[in-house]
Amino acid sequence: MSFNNIIGNEKVKELLNKSIEQNNILHSYLFLGTEGIGKSLFAHEFAKMILCNGDEKEKPCNKCKSCIEFENGNNPDFMQIENEETAIKIEQIRYMNKKISEKPITSTRKVYIINNSDTMTKDAQNSLLKTLEEPPQYATIILIASNENKLLNTIRSRAIKVNFEQISEQEILKYIKQNITEDINENMISFCNGSLGKVLRIIEDKQSYLELEDLINKISTNDLVYILNNSEILYKSKEIINDLLDYINILLLKTQKIENINCIQYVENAKKRLTSNSNYDMTIDELLIKMWEEINEKYNRG
Repeated sequence: MSFNNIIGNEKVKELLNKSIEQNNILHSYLFLGTEGIGKSLFAHEFAKMILCNGDEKEKPCNKCKSCIEFENGNNPDFMQIENEETAIKIEQIRYMNKKISEKPITSTRKVYIINNSDTMTKDAQNSLLKTLEEPPQYATIILIASNENKLLNTIRSRAIKVNFEQISEQEILKYIKQNITEDINENMISFCNGSLGKVLRIIEDKQSYLELEDLINKISTNDLVYILNNSEILYKSKEIINDLLDYINILLLKTQKIENINCIQYVENAKKRLTSNSNYDMTIDELLIKMWEEINEKYNRG
């Protein structure tokens, strides 16, 4: 069976492989777990296995017409829906409902993946519900979500939950050693919190994280003007600022110093301000000033 190239979640592999072996494929699944732990990879590979027309004992066979079309991204019996901007809209689900009613062309089944299904609007969820209540016999719908509480109870009750666990640090380190030439340090591993997706993002922006570590380490040994003048990494990184702010919290906690840990409240306040569209540069200014004052408490008293 497949999933050999996906790390972690061995119980999920066993469950999905068993359903293929016993030809016990259900109409709807809900893949749940934190972002970046491989839910989409599992769903994609599971879909390929379901659609495979090859040997029953070896799915996917990677040889049949269905597998070849799937790999080429043009299998007519497969569709993956992604959120447009920040949400999956009713028009997308209506289109899926229309296509799902059409019988399979290449395979004997059809598979639809709704990625980030917890971003569906209420109208989109209600539209999907009609299909979940009476799905075509040949159809399987896989919902992928990080926060099931954003899904209607009626949606959740009609899909079999498959819970994904965080990937262990040992598995992540093994993956990095086998597949990636770039190395990351202990702080970065802790920050990943079992998410391979975060590992890949950190490796892509590794220099930014190293610069941030250097900045945080210098707060206690340099004056405020120096810190403000050497914090370009925060001012220029709007695209990844949430990840960088979360990383600051990891660095602060690692020191085990009370004054550093106290700074976490300022980081969280900065995240809230940025979410509410406060001025970006002013928010970073305030964060750095408050952190510097807290860590160098003697200046507060002066």
